[in-house]
Amino acid sequence: MAAERKQLLLRLDPAIHDALARWAADDLRSVNAQIEYLLRQSLAQADRLPGDAGEPRRRGRPPRNTSD
Repeated sequence: MAAERKQLLLRLDPAIHDALARWAADDLRSVNAQIEYLLRQSLAQADRLPGDAGEPRRRGRPPRNTSD
């Protein structure tokens, strides 16, 4: 069973949020997914990404259930 994802209130400068939103749209991600992507990338570059960190969520819609 996957661990429940943590929720976090994040206060951002509106200009930073706008820039993140544009970047996320360019990459076809939500702002939340873009922030998580950037945090994972930064942690990995600093060799601080925990080994037990789950896999990043896949982009796009979840696969259709074909068993119906």
